[in-house]
Amino acid sequence: MIKLLIADDEPLVLIGIKSMIKWEDFHIEICGTAMNGQAALEMIREYSPELVITDIKMPIMDGLELVRTCREEMGSLPLFLILTSYEEFPLIKKALTYQVTDYLIKLELDEESLKTSIVRALERLEELKASKAYKQSAGRPMLQSYHDKFFMRLLHNLFDSREQFDIQVRDLRLDFSDDCYLASHGEIHSDIARQMDFAKQMNLYSSSLQMIREILGKHIPCHVISLDKIHFAVIYRFSSAAQMKPGNIREAWENTCSMVHNYFNVWLTIGTGNLVEDPLKISISYQEARQAFNLADHQTPVVFFSRSGENSCRNAFNITMFKNALTQAFEEFDTDVLYQTLTEISDLFLTYPNRFLQTMDGACNILYLALSLLPDGEDTLQEIFSSYPDGYRSIYKKEDVLQIVQWLNILRDGLCRVLKNKRKTYKDHVASSVQKYINSHLEDRLTLNDVAAVFGLSPNYLSALFKKNCGIGFSEYITQRKITLAKSMLLEDGLKIYEVANRLGFESAFYFSKVFKKVEGMSPRDFIQARMEDSKN
Repeated sequence: MIKLLIADDEPLVLIGIKSMIKWEDFHIEICGTAMNGQAALEMIREYSPELVITDIKMPIMDGLELVRTCREEMGSLPLFLILTSYEEFPLIKKALTYQVTDYLIKLELDEESLKTSIVRALERLEELKASKAYKQSAGRPMLQSYHDKFFMRLLHNLFDSREQFDIQVRDLRLDFSDDCYLASHGEIHSDIARQMDFAKQMNLYSSSLQMIREILGKHIPCHVISLDKIHFAVIYRFSSAAQMKPGNIREAWENTCSMVHNYFNVWLTIGTGNLVEDPLKISISYQEARQAFNLADHQTPVVFFSRSGENSCRNAFNITMFKNALTQAFEEFDTDVLYQTLTEISDLFLTYPNRFLQTMDGACNILYLALSLLPDGEDTLQEIFSSYPDGYRSIYKKEDVLQIVQWLNILRDGLCRVLKNKRKTYKDHVASSVQKYINSHLEDRLTLNDVAAVFGLSPNYLSALFKKNCGIGFSEYITQRKITLAKSMLLEDGLKIYEVANRLGFESAFYFSKVFKKVEGMSPRDFIQARMEDSKN
């Protein structure tokens, strides 16, 4: 169960939130309540809840101080939902800098709004869990979260098959059961960011993106994906085509743009594509969104794609033709394929020197893929472009195709150099991460294809890498780990043989017994009997 703590100095509010919804329906248990921030902090330290609902104003320690202290001490968890009133609304700006998950207006709080906020928090919790599963012990990410990689593949049509898509959706516990989808591409603009140091810039952009997520999500169910520090993509979902109304999307963005500008003095430009009925066609809508984005500006921040007029001649670069080579290069650290592919793309750009927008679009999408698909993508690109004042973001200052190609060649040479140096460490960590994944999913029916799909690798590559780095075959490792767990279930948990077989995903108790005997040299029944006799002696 997920633990929730509620903090508010008004007893009626505490009672109301506790009874407003059936928390067990969300697999949530309320581990405690507190009437001031200091008491809440002590309970958070004691019970380690994943979620906290807190009033923004409380005695002894207010909600903002509580969030700040927890972030400094504990990092990204617990997730916070802030209770506020209209007159306290300016404090939300500060709360967003601490990455709160959502805010709730007390006078508008009802069962539906609370459920919506909780669902959003649970989705964010799943993202964090996925990301944390692939952290080194030192806290540096070697493999980016499944979540980030999944959405980059979806936006660029990089899935090998629908089966791979379905496996990752299931593993990430995402919902793609809606009938229609739509994509946007956007940018955060700031006239003052250049005057800030790097840390303040990052805080400005991350806080702005957080508010975009919160405001836009209140209007339309959507996923907001960070591409780099200033660019983002959005995937909307609709239960039917009739539900999607451009006017509603425009209104949602107008409200979002206004709020973000009022709080952070930044402005946005957004391009939006057309509706698609298959989630695997979201890349089409996203490609249209990138074309529409080229026409957005300060005066017209929100532009919808149109197949007629000026949009039609501003085609975005279609990276799909290079998808197999790029995914192999980034996922397998294949520097030969990476060098060859980026050289082909550079040559293609030079063939059309007048197509600046398409060239810029293509280079930026390669940048987004590198940031999202490579381990330590941000650090890697900062290292490659360390001699540039704007780092890898110097791409946005290029003024012609030749300058963009020169930037892309620097990226190509730098990536090949860095990836060669990190290849051995990366492969070791992939193998270790796969082992950890297997160990945490022993009760599932694990197959090579499924695990390879989760990690975005080809089955053959994963099989060879696992054998070489672990000294044992993939299937053999799974079998050994399952049987080890089975012995514990039989002896310590007292489960019956057929119950263990079911729990560990074997097709039958007979097959489980056969595998058990092959590994242990005796049947499960004989194993239990032998251990019982040993204990008597």
